[in-house]
Amino acid sequence: MTPKNLIAVVALLVGCAVPGAPAVADDGPAAAPAGKAATDPVPPERPVDLVLCLDTSNSMDGLIDAAKRSLWDVVNDLSHVKPLPHLRVALLSYGNHGYDKAEGWVRTDAPFTEDLDFISEKLFGLRTNGGEEYVGRVIGASLDRLAWSDDAKALRIVVVAGNESADQDREVAFRDVCARAAKKSVIVNAIYCGNPDDAIAPSWREVAKLGEGEFAAIDQDRRAPVCATPYDALLGQLSTALNATYIPFGSYGDIGCRNQVAQDGNNDALGAANTASRAATKASTNYRSSSWDLVDAIKYKDCELAKVATTDLPAAMQKMTLEERAKFVAEMAAKRAEIQKQVAELSLKRNEFIAAEMAKQGVTVEGTLASAVRRAVRAQAERKGFTFGVAVGVAVAPAAGSGAK
Repeated sequence: MTPKNLIAVVALLVGCAVPGAPAVADDGPAAAPAGKAATDPVPPERPVDLVLCLDTSNSMDGLIDAAKRSLWDVVNDLSHVKPLPHLRVALLSYGNHGYDKAEGWVRTDAPFTEDLDFISEKLFGLRTNGGEEYVGRVIGASLDRLAWSDDAKALRIVVVAGNESADQDREVAFRDVCARAAKKSVIVNAIYCGNPDDAIAPSWREVAKLGEGEFAAIDQDRRAPVCATPYDALLGQLSTALNATYIPFGSYGDIGCRNQVAQDGNNDALGAANTASRAATKASTNYRSSSWDLVDAIKYKDCELAKVATTDLPAAMQKMTLEERAKFVAEMAAKRAEIQKQVAELSLKRNEFIAAEMAKQGVTVEGTLASAVRRAVRAQAERKGFTFGVAVGVAVAPAAGSGAK
């Protein structure tokens, strides 16, 4: 696809793909075999299960805001990992009097899912509301409520963040829970939202030590430095253009399509940096929508086009023959791949631009939630045999950490 045609994509393709919409001229994909949609083969993957446990008691609005801003950078740090990760994320929140007391003020906001838009939706829906912060209870809930991968090579990580003593819970001791996590090969990382030298910090250090994870102390209200770049606007346009290559199908199709647009809007409201970082995620294999998008569902072999009920397809596709459907899916896959390539190239340039500017100004992202989570995930992924290349859409590589001390 030429630059001129790429601009046409941005101008014409808005929302999810609609058969019969104005065509965008390009060289077109190679014809798919009858009844099959051409997609690139997916290399072997290794499971990565990541759980975020966030304190939503009073005064933790800064942590929630940081989580919204950090999600895409954390995911992007896994964008060039080998072997290819099959990323699933879950979200639990705790310490909120709006939750069930019998459950220890813990709520499962999202079970393990590869749908990152669903995680984003739940993050933007979190609200603070007083309460006791039972760290042992939320770690235990993550072990008991979630369907962890049973693959022996899987990377299983919990990140728990809060600002009160980790030893508040007198019924479920975090020491026992962390020992149980270790037996299940689940790594527990502790992020204390406070001064690392105060009287509360040692309990969080102990969580990390017993959980065989990393300890970090952060200022929950400190935002990572933001640097405007020449690439931000176009990345936002390309992110919108990507949406037009998605083909909603099945009972979740329209919901998924609308939520994709809604999360674009939520992240746009946080500023150009979030928009650009999210665009980089949407261009990566970590952004997967098999539950509602026909292109991804076929690519990842979650369904066969010939077996999709006609009534589960968009109205215009229902009138097509099987061969026409396969051709249309292949066209959308090819358009998506071309736009994703452009996003990846621009994101890398943006990353390099920000790194240079931050070095020039002498600023760092250290001490933020994003830095702490990325450092922990990277250290534990490497421990599990993953290797890191150059991630796109990540402003600064995480600083070397010393783990729990």
